[in-house]
Amino acid sequence: MTKRVLFFLFLAFNASITAQVIGTISDEKNEPLPFVNILIEDTYKGTTSNDDGYYELNITELGSYTIIYTYLGFKTVRKQVNIDKLPFKMDIMLKEERVSLDEVLVSADDNPANAIIRQTIAKRKENFEKINNYKADFYSRGLIKIKDAPEKILGQDVGDLGGGLDSTRSGIIYLSETISKIKYLKPDRLKEKITASKVSGDDNGFSFNNAIDVDFNIYNKTIEFGNEIVSPISNNAFSYYQYQLEGVFFDERGNLINKISVIPKRKNDPVFSGSIFIVEDQWTIYALELEITGIQARIPPADIISLQQSFSYSESDDIWALRSQSIDFQYNIFGIKGDGRFTAVYSNYEFNTDLTRLDFDRELVAFAPEANKKDSAFWKQIRPVPLTTEELTDYIKKDSIQIVKESQPYLDSIDRENNRFKLGDVLNYTYQNSKKKYSFGYGIPISGIQFNTVQGWTTEANVFFTKNYDEFRRYFRASANLQYGFSDERLRATGNLTYKFNNTTRRFLTLSGGIRAEQFNPSNPIRPIGNTIVTLFFQENYMKLYDRSFVELNYSEELFNGFRLFSNLSYERRSSLNNTTDQTFYPQAGKSYLSNNPLDPTSDSSPFIDHNIVKLNVSAQINFGQRYLSYPNSKLNIPNDKYPTLVLSYEKGLGSTIEDYNFDQIKARLYQSFSIADKGQFSYNFRAGTFFNADAIAFMDFQHFNGNQINLSRRGNYTDVFNNLGYYDLSTNDSYLEMHAEHDFNGFILGKIPILNKLNLNLIIGAHNLSTIDNKPYQEYTVGIDNIGWGKWRFLRFDYIRSYQNGFVNDAVVFGLKFF
Repeated sequence: MTKRVLFFLFLAFNASITAQVIGTISDEKNEPLPFVNILIEDTYKGTTSNDDGYYELNITELGSYTIIYTYLGFKTVRKQVNIDKLPFKMDIMLKEERVSLDEVLVSADDNPANAIIRQTIAKRKENFEKINNYKADFYSRGLIKIKDAPEKILGQDVGDLGGGLDSTRSGIIYLSETISKIKYLKPDRLKEKITASKVSGDDNGFSFNNAIDVDFNIYNKTIEFGNEIVSPISNNAFSYYQYQLEGVFFDERGNLINKISVIPKRKNDPVFSGSIFIVEDQWTIYALELEITGIQARIPPADIISLQQSFSYSESDDIWALRSQSIDFQYNIFGIKGDGRFTAVYSNYEFNTDLTRLDFDRELVAFAPEANKKDSAFWKQIRPVPLTTEELTDYIKKDSIQIVKESQPYLDSIDRENNRFKLGDVLNYTYQNSKKKYSFGYGIPISGIQFNTVQGWTTEANVFFTKNYDEFRRYFRASANLQYGFSDERLRATGNLTYKFNNTTRRFLTLSGGIRAEQFNPSNPIRPIGNTIVTLFFQENYMKLYDRSFVELNYSEELFNGFRLFSNLSYERRSSLNNTTDQTFYPQAGKSYLSNNPLDPTSDSSPFIDHNIVKLNVSAQINFGQRYLSYPNSKLNIPNDKYPTLVLSYEKGLGSTIEDYNFDQIKARLYQSFSIADKGQFSYNFRAGTFFNADAIAFMDFQHFNGNQINLSRRGNYTDVFNNLGYYDLSTNDSYLEMHAEHDFNGFILGKIPILNKLNLNLIIGAHNLSTIDNKPYQEYTVGIDNIGWGKWRFLRFDYIRSYQNGFVNDAVVFGLKFF
């Protein structure tokens, strides 16, 4: 008998000894009903049926119970049962609920749905504040499937995705479960302790589906669902929705339930469509069935995302609390289609306990010891939603595959196959040893083929070695880069040695050195591909370079939550460079390349004297209000957009062979990006600094500001660039203040203009200011259109810019590309 058959028999036996009340739930046509809520009356103890209509209710003591079965669109069934033996089998058939308008007088002048929604909006805050805090048990299951996957994507083999794909290139690619204890404190404190976590095919894995990620509260004004989605019962809901009363029915307690259609006024607005169910007189949510498109949610791969929630009433607490939730989605990206569901069940509520703010800190999620080591017997007993046959099969198959894939003969065979040199490995080759967890190889990237007037055409080659430890939480990496310039006939090489100490504080130590041609602005505002195009096609050589020979030591670590230290110490030899080629594809009469001197582009003189110098940089990055998830031996930081990030830095140049080149600089940066409900996203970025003893320092040590002279940008936003400023026009070695602000209305304005709202475009406005001691203040004001494209491919942006410096200077347009 095979191990698989034995495993199936074990699970079947295990079901009979752990499942106490079991059965199937179907409709009148004998079709299984998934996601039916099953509760023991007057408690929050219960379960939910799976996709096959099968349920298991954990009752451990004999006696009389009232079990309630509720499902939207069907009559509630209340069963009084006397359980005299365990397990106890009870199949249930639910009858469809008649949703009727017979008792409702519908007037053409007064839509009854509008009156119901107004009452619900008026009671929204009161109903929200009924729950000051609670404790509860939480269960989540995540399932993602793929259908007819291609063999390759962009030339890369897809494989079988860890055994998830069958012969039809379809199957489950992600299946996981989470059991946790959660605590909530009004208005938005939620903390989770995960006691059990399971990932199909990974017995050391931790599921990423948790209560924090699926906390969608319809009583908030907006719901973070990819985009900020306007709630159907927010104060301004009538600006976004139309409502229609579909009918009414009575629940098991005799409450009149209104079923109301939620209809978007404009299809591309960040809004839901579907139905919400509202309890008459109490004006609270009984249930909801809503959906949203990927376009509305700003999640391009998604076609449709559906949200279903069911609430249960507690007489002792006079509270309607969320009982179960499912998020279903369909996706289609790069020819890969599929769907998925994330199911959540809340139980064993304790409302308005003694919880206070002292019970919450910046830790959002923590894992109990051995949370990912629970066996199948534990899961069989505790999971409130039984596995379907498909899910059970996936666990068995992938657990078996994992055993095979972790065996040494399999790893050796895979290494032998992958390490065999093939014709396609000429430009990229990697040799790996899976047992010892190291790999090495080389690459000749196409992106290394570039052109500039100093080096001419360049090509690159990279070699690397990586050694991983502790499930990749620690690693050592060594790499080297070789670059050859065909015009200046020089080979330049750099190397790096990096060690990552852990995955909690993420301590890194890097030793690097070599020689390379660098831009005077270390932020590298001119991308090589953009410079190559404008140089060869338009005879504009904006990139200015110098030779930097260096040895550098870098160290970084999060010293405590939200406070990260960066430091580096380097010894550098800086040498000037000149143009060595005048090649261009389209020479223009009377026009020639500018020199490589950013201070005087018409002169071949050097902007500095060749010299050696020691440089020290120390920076502290403070993420105010930073939250985090705690994993065993790992920490995942979650930015808090309610608070800004502050960076304080000190930079010193010392020991220079030219004494005037020594200097000190202190600087600060403050930046933040946050949503303003349904009105879009606001971002700002401020920088300020001052130099000491820096009257005659080398030009590469000036404070440079990111400019843009090629009318093309690949930045996601423009809060770190002046798009109508020369790259080195306002560089300074004195005090400066740099300010950027940008607001993306995210459809709030253009989505309300007829015809334009069909294009799903976003209006963006921006303001930028730069003040230095030795120049008049410089300003830019921008108006842009974002989200330009077709279908799911929305990667274009267009901005109009006007710049001022003691009066109007000029205007420009910038085309933004966000796809690559």
